Amino acid sequence: MKMMNEENALLISRLDMVRHQIKRRGITDQRLLSAMRKVLRHEFVPEAERANAYRDGPVPIGHNQTISQPYIVAYMTNALELTGGESILEIGTGSGYQTAILAELVAHVETIEVVEALALVARMRLEGAGYTNISFRIGDGRKGWLEKAPFDGIIVTAAPETDPIHLTDQLVNGGRLVVPVGGGYQILKRFTRRGSKLDRENLLDVRFVPLV
Repeated sequence: MKMMNEENALLISRLDMVRHQIKRRGITDQRLLSAMRKVLRHEFVPEAERANAYRDGPVPIGHNQTISQPYIVAYMTNALELTGGESILEIGTGSGYQTAILAELVAHVETIEVVEALALVARMRLEGAGYTNISFRIGDGRKGWLEKAPFDGIIVTAAPETDPIHLTDQLVNGGRLVVPVGGGYQILKRFTRRGSKLDRENLLDVRFVPLV
C-alpha cells in the first residue's frame, strides 16, 4: 500500500509538472507532452533526490552534474522541431532522462557521455526501461560522432564557452543544433544548416554545467 501511494504521488507530480511547468509556458507539441508524461523522471535521479524529481529546477545527479529543469528539457527538445523519423545526436547523456525523452520521439538516438560512471548507470536505466533505439558511447563528445553522421539534429546538454560551429558539419541540410553557449552567462542557441550557410538564433538565457 505504501508503494502504491508513493507511485500515485509521483504520477500526480509528473502530470502537474507537464501541466504547470511546461504547457503553461507555451509548449504545445502533443507528442512531446505525452513523452514528458510517460517517462518516469524520478527513475533518473539518485534515490535521495526522488522527492525533488519533478520540481521546477535542476537536480544534482553526482559527479558535479545535474538533470536539467523539466521545462528546459522540453524547450530544447521542442527547438529541434522533431517529426518522428529523425536520427539525433545527444552530447552529454548525464542521467539519461533527456535521452529517454528523445527516444520516445525519434527513430534513433546516439548519445555520448564523458563521465563513465554516469554513462554506465544511464545505459542500465535506459535498457532496463526497454529502449532499443539508442546507441551509447563513453568519451569526449566535443567533436561529435563523425562515424554516425549525418544527423537530423544535435542537442548538447552542457555549455561550451564558444559556438561549436564544427558540429554543424555533422548535420543534414535543414538539420538543427541546439546548444547552450557561454561561461558564467549562457545563451541557448539554435543553428540550422542551410546548405553551406547557417541560420543562427538566440533562444533563451540559461545556466548549464560546462562542457568537458
